Amino acid sequence: MKNKVDKIDLKIIDELLRNAKLTNVELAERVSLTPTPCLRRTKRLERDGVIERYTVLVDKEAIGLNISAFVFVKLEKHTNKQASLFENDLKRFPNITEFYVVSGEYDYILKVNAKDLKDYDRFMKEELSTARGISNLSSTIILSQPRLEYRVPDCLRY
Repeated sequence: MKNKVDKIDLKIIDELLRNAKLTNVELAERVSLTPTPCLRRTKRLERDGVIERYTVLVDKEAIGLNISAFVFVKLEKHTNKQASLFENDLKRFPNITEFYVVSGEYDYILKVNAKDLKDYDRFMKEELSTARGISNLSSTIILSQPRLEYRVPDCLRY
């Protein structure tokens, strides 16, 4: 079970969400701690799984991924076995960078990246459509992303 986080932990998380490359000294200064307790808290957050991992954000266009889309998936059957088969099939597709189980009209929302529309069309027809259990696919191309911000939400603010 994960330990409860306090306001100082939330400050640490917020700062790391904004810039995970901060040194411990910089982080400690920003959260008004000395370096030793700051490092101790950060290590505890990592150990307890509150901080799952560190990663980078990449400009997708800079690496040749010019198209992103949300794909809405409805499964044929609503069983654990069907969901498991479908989710295992998704692991074969590196174009899918995120997927969510959702409620409502669709069962899953996938985020798909592609080089261009031709690559996206090929992916949808030749790859994703081979995943087991799909009854319906619908997609929406992302035109722009005016906001991408990782931070602790105001409702948890310290």
